[in-house]
Parts: sequence; C-alpha cells; structure tokens
Amino acid sequence: MPVPTNRPPVDRSLLRDDVYRRLRDAITDGTFAPGEQLRDGELATWLGVSRTPVREALLRLGQGGLVVARPGRSTVVSSLDERATRDARDVVAAMHELAVREAVTHLTAADLDAMRDAARRFAEALDAGDIDAAIAADDELHAVPVTVAGNQAAATVLEQYMPVLRRIERVRFASADGRRSPDRHDELIRACAAGNTDAAAAVAFDTWHTLPTSSD
Repeated sequence: MPVPTNRPPVDRSLLRDDVYRRLRDAITDGTFAPGEQLRDGELATWLGVSRTPVREALLRLGQGGLVVARPGRSTVVSSLDERATRDARDVVAAMHELAVREAVTHLTAADLDAMRDAARRFAEALDAGDIDAAIAADDELHAVPVTVAGNQAAATVLEQYMPVLRRIERVRFASADGRRSPDRHDELIRACAAGNTDAAAAVAFDTWHTLPTSSD
C-alpha cells in the first residue's frame, strides 16, 4: 500500500510540548537526578524523536531553571538551589493569590465541586502514600481558579516556574507538613464558596509561600 499523500502533517508544536513535558516530568520525579548530564542524542533515542524538539525542550527547561547549559560542554539537571527555589516560590505564590482573587466571584457550583473532588482525591492519595497521585490532584484543584480567572499572563508565569517547585512539593507531601495540606485545601474551598475574596486569596498565597526552599 503506498503512503497516503493527503495525511495532515504532524503538529510540530504539539510534538515540542510533549517532549518538553516528558523531560520536565522526568526531572521533577527524580528519573534524572540533579547533576546528571543530559545528551540530546540519547534523549532523542529514548523518546523516539529527532534531536530538534529535544534541543528546544532543553532550552525551555533552562529558562525555567530545571537544567543548566554549559556552552560547548554539556547540559545537566540543576541542583535544588535555595535562592532559585525561593524566587520561584514567591512568584508562584503571588500568581496563585492573584488568580484566586480574580476567580472567586466567578466560580460556579460545578467549579467548587471540582475543587472538592480534587481535594478528596488528594487526601486519599496522601493517606495511601501515592505522591504522584497527590500532586496530580493538587494540580487539578489549584488549576480551577487559575482557569476561571482567565489571566493568561499569570498562567504563563505559573507554567514556567511551577516545575521548579515540583521537587520541593514532593518533599512536602512526604513530610508531616504535607499532612496539613488537606486542611489548607478545605479552608481555601470554604472561603471561595463563601465568596470571601480576601480570605481565599490569603490562603492561596500562604499555601504556596510556606513551601520550603530546600530539601533538608
């Protein structure tokens, strides 16, 4: 059978985004450890793609602080730098505070139910020691007000800097402090449901601003 001539081309933007997400997640979940060298050829073979989207993904990861490029030498996974983590944490906390402040009066009953469902699954995952599921549920919960706010600038900043905090989130959720996270979620949802913008925004800010800035 001849190769079809009318098949639409692969969407390169989707390919780039997928490669970026897979490399990002491999760094934040510990598959690639801090200090590990990342070779674009090896990564391309692993992912089954050409080197071009891998190189583009590494550039994006460098902009977000997850890798460090050494010109003419190599690209390595960044260490958990306390200053960089603190800077990212402060920015992320401010963006979530802004998103919640803009979203509270526009949240529907369905939005609040989605937040409650995510909070329930988050608590269940913590109890089961499933950190990956807890992070996924946490992302879903906080994504609701970000989406409802519709502030694309805030969403873009969060997309860039949230991955920097992912390794620290894993530390929190595996610690005693992580056990208090369901209470923070409940407090946030109650304030949102009551239409208390100031209280909800304060909880959102505090939730992210209390993240530790090191893995110690």
